[in-house]
Amino acid sequence: MATVTKPQEERGAVVPDALVHEFGALLSAASALERIAGRELERRCGIRHAVFEVLLKLSRPGEGPLTMGDLAADLILTSGGMTRIVDRMEDAGFVRRTQAPGDRRRQLVELTPAGRAKLDEALRVHAETLREHFAGPLPDEQRRVLVDALRTLRATARAELGALH
Repeated sequence: MATVTKPQEERGAVVPDALVHEFGALLSAASALERIAGRELERRCGIRHAVFEVLLKLSRPGEGPLTMGDLAADLILTSGGMTRIVDRMEDAGFVRRTQAPGDRRRQLVELTPAGRAKLDEALRVHAETLREHFAGPLPDEQRRVLVDALRTLRATARAELGALH
């Protein structure tokens, strides 16, 4: 008598979908590249990746100082996490905090000249790192296709999620 086996799905086993593996490859690559970038910023500039992100946010032309709340929301951090980062950045001389006009409960954060200099140094290091580890392995056309696809994914995800504030 021949034994009849049930398909994997009926036996309770999970049949992985190719999309799960493709999405895993995206997340794995992004995570590894972020770790490499963070490692190089720490090793060569003495700052963590989160500090670099704050310096970038504060350097946008025409925006002026930002509130702690705006920074925390933009970087998807808790207010406590943002406070710890800004405390360290202020101790290092990279930022200065002032009270918002008309609202003593809100603090504004702005770059100092030392913060601008650190950002300039970090941007050079970050660009070198990205040239080697992001752009280097991919031909120009393949990178353009990837970036276009990622922009599409970002736009559709943001439309689905709405404002993250």
